[in-house]
Amino acid sequence: MQNVVSMKWLLARLYEPDLVIVDCRFQLGNGEAGLNAYKEGYIPGAVYFDLEKDLSAPVAEHGGRHPLPDIGVLAGKLGKAGIDGAVRVVAYDDQGGAMASRFWWLLRYMGHENVYVMEQGFTAWKQAGYPVTDAEPPIRVPKTFVPQLQEDMLADVEDVRRAVRERSDVLIDSREAPRYRGEVEPIDRVAGHIPKALNRFWKDSLRGDGTWKDAGEQRERFEDLQPDDRVIVYCGSGVTACPNVLALEEAGYKNVRLYAGSWSDWITYSENPIAVGEEVKK
Repeated sequence: MQNVVSMKWLLARLYEPDLVIVDCRFQLGNGEAGLNAYKEGYIPGAVYFDLEKDLSAPVAEHGGRHPLPDIGVLAGKLGKAGIDGAVRVVAYDDQGGAMASRFWWLLRYMGHENVYVMEQGFTAWKQAGYPVTDAEPPIRVPKTFVPQLQEDMLADVEDVRRAVRERSDVLIDSREAPRYRGEVEPIDRVAGHIPKALNRFWKDSLRGDGTWKDAGEQRERFEDLQPDDRVIVYCGSGVTACPNVLALEEAGYKNVRLYAGSWSDWITYSENPIAVGEEVKK
């Protein structure tokens, strides 16, 4: 299944009526930056979805820094943006596809298969001389989005505990290597990783120019996994794990789940074990 489209692909279909474009730009630590950037210029027709206001629920005791949003609330927002099961959706950001992949994952989880991530992002689009507008945001004809949850895409803390105990699933940590090894932790209150997790930094799913690696290149990143392995992917808060979920699907892995709460949820349970250093698959 195709999950990523090029800028040229989108340019050729920019004004097709069954296409909805979603701007997902966001900067961690500067919650208004994405919306402000959108107001300054966006791909014509794009509607804006905010990582923390639209694609996450409020932070609670458990669930991590970006808990999954209330599905009913998000479905209402999708419908208001003109998204239902009949349209194609393309999401973009300016953060290497991290935020757009979160949107991609949520729509897939809610049963919408015709959703894609535009590679390279808004800055590359603008530098290519493609259309940009700062007009008032478009008004979409409201539709009704009916969620059909794909529960097999989601893992919870009990699933992860089982994977640690029984090696029932391969755990993939999507953070940068120093955070994974526990050498630094700039965001969460505890450093380290979930025991037995392998480290595959999410940005390694991209080439140097911001395009996505093809299926063969993605398989090389996960060459120590078997095709029938069950895989659970996590990161700090369940956002940058999504590009790795996408990459694993591109590589042909069928049994891949997202631990949505990720590391920031794992460490809220005092009984959960923590590891540091490197791990290898056994």
